[in-house]
Amino acid sequence: MLTAAKTLSGLMGLCVGDALGVPVEFTSRAERVQSPVTKMLGYGTWNQPPGTWSDDSSLTFCLAETLCRGYSLDAIANSFWRWYKQAYWTPRGELFDIGHTTHAAIMRLKQGILPREAGGKIENTNGNGSLMRILPMAYCHKILTFSELIARVHDVSAITHAHARSLMACGIYITIAVALLEGADPQTAYLQSLHKLEPIYSQREYLLEKHHFARIYSGTIAQLPVEEINSGGYVIDTLEASLWCFLNSSSYSQAVLTAVNLGGDTDTTAAVTGGLAGIYYGVENIPQAWINQIARKQDIINLATRFAAAVYS
Repeated sequence: MLTAAKTLSGLMGLCVGDALGVPVEFTSRAERVQSPVTKMLGYGTWNQPPGTWSDDSSLTFCLAETLCRGYSLDAIANSFWRWYKQAYWTPRGELFDIGHTTHAAIMRLKQGILPREAGGKIENTNGNGSLMRILPMAYCHKILTFSELIARVHDVSAITHAHARSLMACGIYITIAVALLEGADPQTAYLQSLHKLEPIYSQREYLLEKHHFARIYSGTIAQLPVEEINSGGYVIDTLEASLWCFLNSSSYSQAVLTAVNLGGDTDTTAAVTGGLAGIYYGVENIPQAWINQIARKQDIINLATRFAAAVYS
């Protein structure tokens, strides 16, 4: 089924990139240059078996599964709480990683704060914790107007990350993913997305943040030398690094391995890269040996099928 293949391409693309990065998270770029990742490894940073994915994929799957039943911020927020408290959509029945901003937001949700108000709104809450999980929203593009889609992307980000900078990063990423779903090549998808978002991000609340995206808005992010690409947990760094890896690659495996071997926040950089690369190259071009090692592989395939039925019916 073509539509199920589309949803699986993005979900599995993100998850495989995530799992490739988990064992070497927080290692330096110098370590990765000396000993580059070339295959699915295990243990390492989190002492997890090969094919184990992180909170990036868990929260992505929580979002996708909730969207199968329609759009509800309350339901999405509740699924995040279930992940945190009940290990829902974890690879092996335990939660081993959570970002500070996401944790703080989930605690606020539990106290009864509304989802739109729960996310961090100050400068130092612009980590990549909403960007890493936002990909399923791209698949809603056929059932919403563009402005409705971006408004919902912003709201879903705001559950944990509500600063305008984080909202914009998610909006740019989703718009690129939509263009790829509609058949654009990577460079065209990148440039078209910036143009398409202009009416929204020219509004004052976003315009004040736009200088943080100057390297992306230049249209030449791919031309920067690798030494100028940062791969930490800051949302701008993750968006820039993932676009740089995707635009400078010619296959899924090259894109995600390039991301992992930047070092730093390896799982998230590779997950965000892998979501775009999965969509563009297709699940059939993700190495089968990597997919076969992924924890709960069949559950992910089943989720992709349900999700496709929900958003493409």
